[in-house]
Amino acid sequence: MAGAKKRDSAGRQLRGPSAEAVDAAQAQEAGAKFEWHFGRVTRMGTYDFAGGRGVTIVWEEGGVTSQQGEITDPQWEVFKVAFLTTGRIAVLSDADGEGWMYDYRFLEAVR
Repeated sequence: MAGAKKRDSAGRQLRGPSAEAVDAAQAQEAGAKFEWHFGRVTRMGTYDFAGGRGVTIVWEEGGVTSQQGEITDPQWEVFKVAFLTTGRIAVLSDADGEGWMYDYRFLEAVR
């Protein structure tokens, strides 16, 4: 993480020599247990009978998850951006076991 810089202000800004350096700086700032996980959004939809919005993700670490309902407006927007561009997403999670697969607190669309 050498070279990653953090600027104190109302918002948060990180800068580093590479995407990996910034990823490491973000994870370190979030806490020692946080890890990045990457996947690809393969299916999206709205299902009135099944609890609302739904998304299916194929994870690079293996496995496929499907979530129907309990997807917030901001999360839905990130999923839409990812689905309409590269399809790739990243989650930063400290959840134990496979809980990270449904932990959308820190969610990003990836180019």
